Amino acid sequence: MTVCIPFDNTYAQLAPTFYSRQDPTPVSAPGLLAFNDALAQELGIARSDDTELAQVFGGNRVPDGAAPLAQLYSGHQFGSYNPQLGDGRAVLLGEVIGRDGIRRDIQLKGSGPTPYSRNGDGRAWLGPVLREYVVSEAMHALGIPTTRSLAAVATGDTVWREGGLPGAVLTRVARSHLRVGTFQVFAGRGQDAELKTLTDYAIARHYPEAKGPMGLLRAVRDAQAELIAAWMSVGFIHGVMNTDNSSISGETIDYGPCAFMDVFDVNRVFSSIDRMGRYAYGNQPQIAVWNLAQLATALIQQYEDPSDVVAEATEIVHAMPDLIEAAWLRRFRAKIGLVDAAEGDLELIGDLLQLMSDGQADFTNTFRALQDGTAREQFLDPVAFDSWETRRRVRLEREAGGAGAQAVMAAANPVLIPRNHRMEEMIAAAVAGDFAPFERLMEALSRPFEVHPEFEDLRRPPAQNEIVAATFCGT
Repeated sequence: MTVCIPFDNTYAQLAPTFYSRQDPTPVSAPGLLAFNDALAQELGIARSDDTELAQVFGGNRVPDGAAPLAQLYSGHQFGSYNPQLGDGRAVLLGEVIGRDGIRRDIQLKGSGPTPYSRNGDGRAWLGPVLREYVVSEAMHALGIPTTRSLAAVATGDTVWREGGLPGAVLTRVARSHLRVGTFQVFAGRGQDAELKTLTDYAIARHYPEAKGPMGLLRAVRDAQAELIAAWMSVGFIHGVMNTDNSSISGETIDYGPCAFMDVFDVNRVFSSIDRMGRYAYGNQPQIAVWNLAQLATALIQQYEDPSDVVAEATEIVHAMPDLIEAAWLRRFRAKIGLVDAAEGDLELIGDLLQLMSDGQADFTNTFRALQDGTAREQFLDPVAFDSWETRRRVRLEREAGGAGAQAVMAAANPVLIPRNHRMEEMIAAAVAGDFAPFERLMEALSRPFEVHPEFEDLRRPPAQNEIVAATFCGT
């Protein structure tokens, strides 16, 4: 049965300066590992047999209507500008308009070399593919804007990194793959016509209400401010917030060395390549502002006299920290049962986080335990928590007597997250040929706010010998 994808491509209609035409490179023995039936239905893709799905999403057959290409972009990587990056191991098959009316990209990741591979093999190994599949779908279930995973395919080929590893291809779905770096590459080259075309395209695709480049900058700022607050509310650390991983659509993109915190630590870093802690948990807001400033710098280049809009762009960027804090406060208020804003809330929440850090309390379990009165058990010094809890209850009484607090917390505090040690166990099992842990994680994390006794073990923080000290990019 042929895989029918209702492509409606627009990016491929832009000038060739925006991309390189590129078919995926076929693999030896494609085998379907996972397929997201619910997402496929949303995209209007009819279910086919596994063999045909593996052929298409492994890169061996280009489906009718596709316009395969590798996108061009540049970006700041850990603060240093690289003038040309681009899709070095990904091919955009094309776009579809889903049943919800939203246009989305369908991209193969790990599909072979492209003109932007920079001597890389363009491939991915099984571990990072399954990690991104699980975490992106978990983020979606948590209600956080994110790229999605449609399929995972084993290639039958060996990928060489520190040794030989099983190869795989991920099919990623996104509202688009436009990044801050997509604008930077044309601004850096002085290609003002292309920069204007890209700006108009981004506005039409994502923010049709935006007026001109500064309207786009405002819209991206607002979306990113909400996104960063959402990340932090579940203890997520992106790991590589480079400008080429900063999505214009306001979605989380690129799940390389990402991780969720266990014990709360504002300075926590997992990424093995983030040696200076640039992208630590607590630094994510300021990095989002820094990335927006790079977008502003790129956007103003298309004006005949950029100095005319410097003041406006500066005002837009400088407003971002307050927007992030407001969104952060709204989410963290809900995590302790509050809805209405009141003076002292920032201090109240901050004091809890400090207690959690001092008391080695688990981030996810502590917030969830506030509902049933067992949160003190998460702390090395429960007495210190008792004093804070008294303050919280006084604050709740000021807000309609605390009515509805349980429901507010239940909707804000997940029971389950993709804990790092469980992810590592899942990957190790899959490499050995056992995909049961992967399937179990997918089932459990699809309902992260519900309590299910059969998944109780997935709530447990890692034992000392299970702690994952570092996560890796996977390229």
